[in-house]
Amino acid sequence: VHGQGGVKFQNWAKTYGSSPELYFQPTSVEEIREILDMARQRDKRVKVVGGGHSPSDIACTDDFMIQMGKMNRVLKVDKEKQQVTVEGGIFLSDLNVELSKHGLALANLGAVSEVAAAGVIGTGTHNTGIKHGILSTQVVALTLLTASGEILECSESINVDIFQAARLHLGCLGVVLTVTFQCVPQFYLHEVAFPSTLTEVLDHLDDHLKRSQYFRFLWFPHSENVSVIYQDPTNKASPTRLHPPSSSANWLWDYAVGYYLLEFLLWISTFVPSLVCWINRFFFWLLFSSRVENVAISYKIFNYECRFKQHVQDWAIPIEKTKEALLELKAALENNPKMVAHYPVEVRFARGDGIWLSPCFQRDSCYMNIIMYRPYGKNVPRLNYWLTYEGIMKKHGGRPHWAKAHSCTRKDFEKMYPAFPKFCSIREKLDPTGIFLNTYLEKVFY
Repeated sequence: VHGQGGVKFQNWAKTYGSSPELYFQPTSVEEIREILDMARQRDKRVKVVGGGHSPSDIACTDDFMIQMGKMNRVLKVDKEKQQVTVEGGIFLSDLNVELSKHGLALANLGAVSEVAAAGVIGTGTHNTGIKHGILSTQVVALTLLTASGEILECSESINVDIFQAARLHLGCLGVVLTVTFQCVPQFYLHEVAFPSTLTEVLDHLDDHLKRSQYFRFLWFPHSENVSVIYQDPTNKASPTRLHPPSSSANWLWDYAVGYYLLEFLLWISTFVPSLVCWINRFFFWLLFSSRVENVAISYKIFNYECRFKQHVQDWAIPIEKTKEALLELKAALENNPKMVAHYPVEVRFARGDGIWLSPCFQRDSCYMNIIMYRPYGKNVPRLNYWLTYEGIMKKHGGRPHWAKAHSCTRKDFEKMYPAFPKFCSIREKLDPTGIFLNTYLEKVFY
């Protein structure tokens, strides 16, 4: 096995990076075993990385990095059970296309598909839909290569405890070699986005949750403006975009206005922060104040471009706290004119589950995602906003998204997660020497 030196790893947002001593792209289980042996002999740690999309340093290391991109095959499609088994390195963008050839689809997907199957479940990626869990809940089996070189098959019936830990593994239990997903028959989604107000949405939250299977809303800080988004399965398979009319008009709005103009204005606002309030309102009026409909195959509706390099936080709170927490965040911004918040605050919902480190463990949850863009790569002061938001989330029993930056430590996680000690004992059993740890994970476990 040959590792490359001098490779610089950076996450998608370019907010975190590291320079691994050796960078590997293995093509077989045997090669991964050899890398682990070499790491043991040289007393090095190992980090496995997929698409590198996580907006935190969860995948960073200065020792050995294994990029799984060459282990990306679809191994088996079971049409009867509607299940697919894939290698851990496959990108969901490739899997979506493969599944659709077999008339299948994943029931739910996050906003981005340039992410590896093993990584998506490792960080607890989620989307929205109160009848749907985080993406890890779609996993019915997986195989894990442990630090000692042993391969463990895990499912609801074999190695059950390890399975409940490994469905959200944080990259610290071993190398996930294969993942088996429960699929559904391929489907089309009808998306409707329409303007509303924060008061209306929060007062009728239950109605919205009942009315649409994949309901989310975007709140524009410093205003009452909200864009409500309904996505629901439909029989109509006409992938027409009903508005705007032509692709060039589309480009104009999406890019010339929604990207280049916005980036320029956000950059100016780094010198005049009070502009942010006006920018949020102006772009709501410009891009979100009319009703837009769209029909396409499911994964094309679920996925959308994240556009800007950005800092994000995303915590899950018990669903009954949604209104209270969001109104507190709004009040905090109103009472502190120096604190500015970029749009949108994206509010999504997920079903409770039994996965040990899932932010939705044993409770239906509301995810509240806040964002600060980095126009032209420039950092915008965000510390006040960040800490205020974290304070509100903690107060309401929140749990942070594992892939995103947060300031929690082991003490916090012990309070947040009833099964945290169980996870720790499995981690210590599978990786007694901590070969899969890094700086991020040390804060979690020590």
